[in-house]
Amino acid sequence: MKFTTSQQELNKALAFVSKAVTVRSTMPVLKGILLSIDETGTLTMTASDMDLSIEKKMEVSDFEPGAVVLPAKLFTEIVRKLPSESIEIALADHNNVSIRTSLSEFKIVGMPAEEFPDIGTVLENRKISLNRDSLKEMIRKTSFAASIDESKGVIVGVLIEMKDGNVNMAALDGFRMAVASEKTDSAPSDDIIISARILNEINKILADSDSDDDDVELILDDKKAVILTEDSRIILRMIEGKFLKYRDLIPKEFKTTVNIDRSLLIDSIERASLLAKEGRNNLIRLSFVDDCLHITSKSEAGNVDENIPVKINGDNIEIGFNSKYLIDGLKVMKEDDIVISLNTNVSPCIIRPAGSDSFTYLILPVRIMS
Repeated sequence: MKFTTSQQELNKALAFVSKAVTVRSTMPVLKGILLSIDETGTLTMTASDMDLSIEKKMEVSDFEPGAVVLPAKLFTEIVRKLPSESIEIALADHNNVSIRTSLSEFKIVGMPAEEFPDIGTVLENRKISLNRDSLKEMIRKTSFAASIDESKGVIVGVLIEMKDGNVNMAALDGFRMAVASEKTDSAPSDDIIISARILNEINKILADSDSDDDDVELILDDKKAVILTEDSRIILRMIEGKFLKYRDLIPKEFKTTVNIDRSLLIDSIERASLLAKEGRNNLIRLSFVDDCLHITSKSEAGNVDENIPVKINGDNIEIGFNSKYLIDGLKVMKEDDIVISLNTNVSPCIIRPAGSDSFTYLILPVRIMS
């Protein structure tokens, strides 16, 4: 194996692929990056932690086909420190690899390409096309609500559901739930569950990708999903199991709806939560009375009272929430005008952008003592 490429391109590609490299594996080969040159002069770099795998392709020159696995951390650091000029990389006997520029030469020991796990192929009969920015936004609006307790089974993941011309994502942890929806032209009825941790990594990868294509393709298999961009392939292992029927958790009717400015609400809750954090459960009390929202909190350190003008339709109500959960949901929204929908002080509260069902945030109240 031999090839020549520019330091800038190789450095950028390595930074992209390295996001799938694990440092905790007992398999040394998974701490490396597989470099493979085919007969056409295409370099494919692959990294995997078995849950997340990334392939990146780039064209190179002066090539000879072959493959080797190089230690990811060392190889990436060497390339990053080299000057911005052509780099020649060549494989010699016993997996020894030389890395040369006009002024520098490194020789490092690689591993046999045969030891790298086969990340497999995926049939493309279950495929949908999604706008890249929309996918990133849906992940951002849902993954934070997934459980971080690995013993909780499927709710450490995010449900990705294709239904009725929509792509829906849903995540919950037993205290709150976030659901985001986006219309798509090509959505076979299907659903998968992907780890929220992996989806957060996907968001970083998509943000760092230098592809000019506005769309990505999502391909589904029985045990994995693949995100295809112009020059890369990102493979995600699915979580096996059945997700909760999340739609059944969302109330259909409400006794009280409140129109409110999201920014004002966030600012007031953050001020009130300064004292709520001194308590045991971040508790704040919200009283919706006569087109005014009173937010109060008290602890041994003191108390606070905030007032915000709102538009109330229906009954007055007093209800308690964990301030952190409220802020988490409000901050992933971008709309200024939002609607809070309530029934009783012990039933789920729903928060949505005014006039839109593209995002739904459900939060359970905290019982307040008189």
